[in-house]
Amino acid sequence: MTSPATRRSGGRAARRAARAAPLAQDIRPIRPGMEGGTLRTLSDADMQRIHETAMDALEQIGLIDAPQSGIDIMTAAGAILGDDGRLRFPRALVEDTLAIACKDITLPGRDPANDMHLSGHRVHYGTAGAAVHMVEPDGRTYRESTLQDLHDAARITDQLDNIHFLQRPMVARDVVDNREMDLNTIYACCSGTTKHIGTSFTDPAYIPDALEMLYMIAGGEDKWRERPFLSNSNCFVVPPMKFATESCEVMEACIRGGMPVLLLSAGMAGATAPSTIAGAIVQATAECLAGLVYVNAIQPGHPAIFGTWPFGLDLRTGAMSVGSGEQALLSAGCAQMHKFYGLPGGAAAGASDSKLPDMQAGWEQMCSNVMAGLSGLNMVYEAAGMHASLLGFCHESLILGDDLIGQALRCVRGIEVDDATLALEQIREVCVGGPGHYLGTDATLSRMQIDHVYPTLGDRTSPKEWAEKDKPDLITNATTRKQKMLSEPSTARFDPILDHALRRRFNIHLPA
Repeated sequence: MTSPATRRSGGRAARRAARAAPLAQDIRPIRPGMEGGTLRTLSDADMQRIHETAMDALEQIGLIDAPQSGIDIMTAAGAILGDDGRLRFPRALVEDTLAIACKDITLPGRDPANDMHLSGHRVHYGTAGAAVHMVEPDGRTYRESTLQDLHDAARITDQLDNIHFLQRPMVARDVVDNREMDLNTIYACCSGTTKHIGTSFTDPAYIPDALEMLYMIAGGEDKWRERPFLSNSNCFVVPPMKFATESCEVMEACIRGGMPVLLLSAGMAGATAPSTIAGAIVQATAECLAGLVYVNAIQPGHPAIFGTWPFGLDLRTGAMSVGSGEQALLSAGCAQMHKFYGLPGGAAAGASDSKLPDMQAGWEQMCSNVMAGLSGLNMVYEAAGMHASLLGFCHESLILGDDLIGQALRCVRGIEVDDATLALEQIREVCVGGPGHYLGTDATLSRMQIDHVYPTLGDRTSPKEWAEKDKPDLITNATTRKQKMLSEPSTARFDPILDHALRRRFNIHLPA
């Protein structure tokens, strides 16, 4: 006969084994697309006033410097070209556009398990940016970023549960030809991750080749158009209230090629946007509404992400302040405006002004990531890895950001209140003739994985245990994990036949 002690021990062993096994996606404590929206930094009246002011700005001020093709497209839709060269947008035109704009966007991954559904307050975190340096925390140095660094960032992202998409976070400075840089960026990202990818293009003349590469990777143009796994991050405006002529031409070509677009307005509050938080949100909203008219005049209902990205500025020095509380408020307010219009949207949060993954980086990254998530921002760009006010990217920080975003997502999930979580019967069993504590009870053990998020690298040991383990260092452990992740073959790598075809057609700089 088995003793009670043996049965208990066996039960504990079984529970430990169950806890070690990966959880099913639907019962994980956090996952992509969790619903935020509980934080409201703007009242309904505030949002209405921002909307009315943005509409006034479009009607009375308008935007300048659209390419001739864009002028033709938008005036045909109802925009008015003034003698001063500015395109103005009647309120009725904007309202009609909002009625037909795509409200429910799915951004596919090459693996359907990584698809992102952007409706409502669903929250997704990912990378973004155009950093020109890599941060090397070991030597506390900066160096120029390379194509290999970009590919490695994609490979790391592919293995991190809480980084849901990869928008190109750095520029491949070792590829000097712009056309080859754009094409190699696609190759490096797509061969590194099966999550959705975002990138930009420097010249509209490069788009046909880019689309050809994407069609080849997808297995044909029809398959690409069915599941476009890469979107164009497009800075279609140069704030304040000016179209970016060449970027607009890129956008037109991408739309016609079946590529989703991110309408990115990135004014600097106090420099290229009003210094007040409300004013910066007004301008970004107006610019993105103009972009929405542009997109839908080309292709009604084309997937376009409402990318209000106003950035903070340190008015003492003129330096960016992406890690500030003002930045957190800017992005949270923008998230509310996206929901005001019922549009899928994105903004920047999670970047740091700190030069290294240190305490400053931690408080800056968490502050805006949590606020953006609680506000229900669909796409949180710059959420991990970005330092030095967007000038530096760090692989170790990307890995640590996965832990940080895990805690942010737990905040997004919020507090469930029902009969089970109110726990009256647990309290009764523990307090009336029970052990007087909840450690090891069936109720505690059964919920420890579905309710709680545990960091991968974050250290919760006591000082004594920490010392007994030779005082492990967070950055050193992140570097060790990076090396392990990069030592394994990429699961996103191309089939050898496809890879050979791509290399025969394009000048691929990464080694085979």
